[in-house]
Amino acid sequence: MQSAAITDWKEIQDLYPVNQEMIWLNNCGTTPCNSETIQTVQEYLEGYAKKGVLTDVRKYGNVKHSIRKIVAGLIHCDPEELCVIHNTNEGMNFLSLGFRLKAGDEILLLENEYPSNIYPWEHWKEKGVNIGTIPMANTPDQFLDNLKAAVSSQTKIVSLSAVHWCTGMPFPLEEIGNFLDSKGIDFVLDGAQGVGMVPIDVRKMKLKYIAFPAWKWLLGPLGLGMLYIQQDKIDTLAFPFKGTGSVINDEVYLPYRSELKPGADRYEISSGNFLDWVYFQSTLEMLQKIGFHTVMERIYELADYLSEGMKGIGFQIELDHFPDYRTGIVVGYKEGISMEDLVSYLKKNGVMCALRLGKVRFSPHIYNRKDQLDRVVELIANFS
Repeated sequence: MQSAAITDWKEIQDLYPVNQEMIWLNNCGTTPCNSETIQTVQEYLEGYAKKGVLTDVRKYGNVKHSIRKIVAGLIHCDPEELCVIHNTNEGMNFLSLGFRLKAGDEILLLENEYPSNIYPWEHWKEKGVNIGTIPMANTPDQFLDNLKAAVSSQTKIVSLSAVHWCTGMPFPLEEIGNFLDSKGIDFVLDGAQGVGMVPIDVRKMKLKYIAFPAWKWLLGPLGLGMLYIQQDKIDTLAFPFKGTGSVINDEVYLPYRSELKPGADRYEISSGNFLDWVYFQSTLEMLQKIGFHTVMERIYELADYLSEGMKGIGFQIELDHFPDYRTGIVVGYKEGISMEDLVSYLKKNGVMCALRLGKVRFSPHIYNRKDQLDRVVELIANFS
């Protein structure tokens, strides 16, 4: 890839060996690796084999700086407000254990939320903190009404996903953020289904905290993620995780010191899996070259194309409930058909998808082809 304005999607499609084997449409679950990244990782390993950590190939400091800079540009924050972690669940636990709540306070979570944004908060129940639930809705506007109705004077934290993992519905993050900010309520975001697929602007959305993985819409490796904490919030959180990487001048081991790094990277408490960092840097560089806005538009284009095909064979599509919002997650069903059996049938025929709340879920990405989506619709029609 040579240009910052790539529009030849075949070039991207050809980078993904998975396209020679199957139709991967579960990109909001996990994503396969591309051949360019495989080559990058191989070059790093060869350099590491010769010189270890002294290799000039993808130096540690350069890789970390690059990852933080690219992601900071994507979500409109400062690089120092980001750190590299392992997954969303880890980030949510860091945050939950850092808040200073008291008995009688309230945390609001989403109905049918993904477990990574549920389990980390449950320990607060033992301390007398109430865990409330915001009911789901068919439209973003209805959900905003539900959220406003659920908030009380005891609500201190609202933790939501950017996009619902079962329906594909994006939440009105800017409206939610401004409302919560006006009430003095901390807004925490599980960005797993959002970062890289829907626009995220932490300043406009009044987002104080986000945790998200690398391996979904950012096409990165399993076992790697990121945590964003607004700069003026970093020192307000309790920090019970202190490690070698948490303190200033962390490469000087003695004498011991208590002063923490001023940025979010204090949460990089020890050595990370640097091989995954190299992998992630490579996929971020690819997405940046294409342009994140262009990537999102292509995802929406493919999702809309698949939706229309499914509607043409009688499927009801969740997207139709929120036509003014864009999403890359296509969820649908058809009366009289077992969606569980359909998903099993599709997988047997080389289509990777998922079953969520009794409906079939697809999530295309930029390396998918429209003829693949035509094939999926054909398979569904044959099953029906």
